[in-house]
This record gives sequence, C-alpha cells and structure tokens, in this order.
Amino acid sequence: MESRLDQMDFDTLTALLAWQVELGADEPIGDLPVDRYELPDAAVPMAAVAPPPKPGPAKAGARPPLPPPMEKADPVALAHTALSGVRDLAGLRAAMAGFEGCELKRGARNTVFADGLAGARVMVIGEAPGREEDSVGKPFVGRAGQLLDRMFAAIGLGRENTGADGLYITNIMPWRPPENRDPNPEEIATMMPFVQRHVELAAPEVLVLMGNISCYALLGRKGVTRLRGQWAEALNLPVLPMFHPAYLLRNPGAKRDAWHDLLMLQARLRGGGR
Repeated sequence: MESRLDQMDFDTLTALLAWQVELGADEPIGDLPVDRYELPDAAVPMAAVAPPPKPGPAKAGARPPLPPPMEKADPVALAHTALSGVRDLAGLRAAMAGFEGCELKRGARNTVFADGLAGARVMVIGEAPGREEDSVGKPFVGRAGQLLDRMFAAIGLGRENTGADGLYITNIMPWRPPENRDPNPEEIATMMPFVQRHVELAAPEVLVLMGNISCYALLGRKGVTRLRGQWAEALNLPVLPMFHPAYLLRNPGAKRDAWHDLLMLQARLRGGGR
C-alpha cells in the first residue's frame, strides 16, 4: 500500500523539507533506533575522518541543476565529413540525400540533385528548387525551366543532348525553402562543400550562374544586373552570371540582355571569346 509520501511530487517533498529546516531540524532520524553510547569495535581517530560539509538550507521549490547544454554541431564540418568518401557523382548524390545538417531538408519532398549530361562543357547552377522541382525531384522543370531549355536550345545546347552540345544543370540548394524564400547565408554556407565537390566531379569547362543566390554563393557578390554581361572566375573556372529564367518571366524586357549573354557563352565555347 502506498504511503502519502509516495504520492507526493518532487516540489511538495522539497517544500516540506525546507519547512523542517526552518523549524530547526538539522539531523535526519532513521527507521531503527540508534544506541549512541555503544562503543564501536575499533576506534577511528577523529582527525582521519573529515566532517562532511553542511548543506545550506534548501529553498522552497528548488529544482536540481540542469545539465549544461550540448554544443550544436557545425553544419559545414558535418558536410565535409559526409563528403570524405565521395569519389563520383553517384556517391555525391547519396551523400547529399543522407545529409541531415540542413533544416531545409525536413520540409522538402525530394532532394533535387541534377539533370542533364554529366561531364558536359557547360554546367548551369541555379538557386533552389521551386514547387514543381521539389515534386519531381529534378531542377528547372517548371515554367522557368522550360524557358531555360528554350534559351540554351537557341545556341544549340540542351540537357537531352549528348557530346559537345550537352548541358548539365543543378542548384546551390537541393531542397526547396519554405514559400520559395531565398536561402539564408547559413544554409548556403552549409551546402557549399557539396557544390564545390559537384563542380569538381562534373568537371565542366564553363559555369553559368543563374540568379543572385548562385552569384552570391560562388562569387561572394549579389546584383546580377551589374554582374551579367561580363566574365568572372570561381573554382578556377570561367563564370558567366545570367538572369534567372524566373526573373525573365517577370521582366520580359530583360530577355534582350539574356540573349546577349547567351551569345557570349556561344563565342566562348567556339573559342572566340575570353
């Protein structure tokens, strides 16, 4: 049968103990009687036994101290660890799909890795998947993706092509941000080791950066309106910033500039541009 003490919670028992201390109780009494005049079998020198420190009076409602908080793992370090054994694109895809260091993955339906011809001369790097891309699991499959295909088809390149006319497409982020918001700097930094390894394994001749996020990630600068139309360099490769197709859908007047940039890319691939 349970006693009343067994039915009391921690806070109630602590309050009762504090009340007894305030009344002057300074020594607990056990269940069995103790003969304090009985001599022990072997006397122990008093100096050999250090008296225990007296605890201070307990405060009513006091709780035991919480353990120190665990340090949050560095997501960039986790990314490098995940990449330690990656030797090819299939391994990179598996490492990215199994990576748990980015919160965006928890709200995404699919890991959007890449599409097109691995090893193509041109590698397009966009920003992040949208709703259609998240649903299908491939980059640039919505309206913006359809426009991208038409843009590159105009200079003879395509994700379905083989050989020198192929196109390889990916994004900075493999998971869709909520409400299609821009990924924040911490999320971008977390995934940059994967992006760098992706470029190394795909080994393109030229990178095309579509939009502000990809320019910020690889060039450290935003403002694609100012950056487009001129070559830059990142990861030891020539880089051409361009308007994102989604921007062109909202601003059709910028398509003339996009066409100019495509011709710059075509000239570069033909050996006629720097």
